[in-house]
Parts: sequence; C-alpha cells; structure tokens
Amino acid sequence: MIRSSTDRLLTKLNAGDADAAGQMFQAFEPYLRMVIRRRISPRFRSKFDSTDIVQSVWADVVDGLRRSKWTFDSLGQLRAFLLKMTRNRLVDRVRQHRRALDQEFAMPSQDIETLAANGTDRVSETLYAEELWLQILDVCPPAHYEVLYLKRQGASLDEIASQTGLHKGSVRRILYEVGRGVARRRATRTKSR
Repeated sequence: MIRSSTDRLLTKLNAGDADAAGQMFQAFEPYLRMVIRRRISPRFRSKFDSTDIVQSVWADVVDGLRRSKWTFDSLGQLRAFLLKMTRNRLVDRVRQHRRALDQEFAMPSQDIETLAANGTDRVSETLYAEELWLQILDVCPPAHYEVLYLKRQGASLDEIASQTGLHKGSVRRILYEVGRGVARRRATRTKSR
C-alpha cells in the first residue's frame, strides 16, 4: 500500500502537480538541508542559509517538471537527482560568495605583499580551500568523514588510527582514495572545458 501511494505521488510529481511537489519537498527538505550543513565548514555556515539553497533547488525542479524536462522512475532516482542538484547549487553559491569577497576585500598590492610576508592567508586562498573541502567531502563516503575531519585538523596517521579505531594502513588507504577521487573529478572537469 505504501509503495502504490508513493508511485501515485511520483506520477503526479512527474506531471508537474504542485501538491505532489509540496509533499515531496516536505519529505526531502530536512535531508537536503543536512547534506548542505555537512558539506560546509562551520565558518561558512553563517554565510549560507541551507533553506534558501533547498528552496532554490525545488523551484528549479518544479519548473523543470512542469516543462516536462525531467521524469523520475523511482524515489531513489529522484533522491539522487536532488542530491546532485543540491551539491551543485551549494558549490555555485560558494563560488559566487568567493567572487564577492574577492571584490569586497580588494587591497592595495603593498598590503597583499605584507600579508604574504606575514604568512596570513588571502581570502581567495581560504575560499579555494573551502571549495576543495566540499569536493573532498563529495567524493568521500560519509563513513569516512571523521578521518577527513581529523586530518584537516592536522592529526597524524597514528592519531587518526587511534581515535577512529582503524588500522594506520586503512587510514592511509582512505586518504589516498579520496585524493584520487578528487583528482579524477578535476581531470574530468578540465577535459569538459
């Protein structure tokens, strides 16, 4: 019975029904907001409202469904589509925010040289690091997030292994595979440009 009601709701959604879209939005909204919060550092959470990003995604989805741009055969397919669209929207917002900060904090060249000499990060470097962090989280399974967070905080392989209960070799393998995943994704983007 649950399966048939879900199928009916999905059929209505594919037809562009506003009520079905509202019900799906209520069902998926908490999950998508959690995805956003997990992929952004605490320092940037104050800059982005996860609800705004999710609503923006849903506005595009509803518009696309009304124009018969997309159809979904299953809830799993819809969920994967929403997840990808939400991640992409978040990356777009980070990039927009980075450009705004670059313009907002433009300093004379002598000040930049002074900052570089003092070892202080530039805003663009910080935002690049945040974008890279999002890419790393995107290719990493959630089960390995703790390893990444500890590594980001500067923990050694031995420290990560003792805190997570993993073998040192497993920690090394996880970090290596995440690095390869990010490199593959960057290579794919470079080829498509």
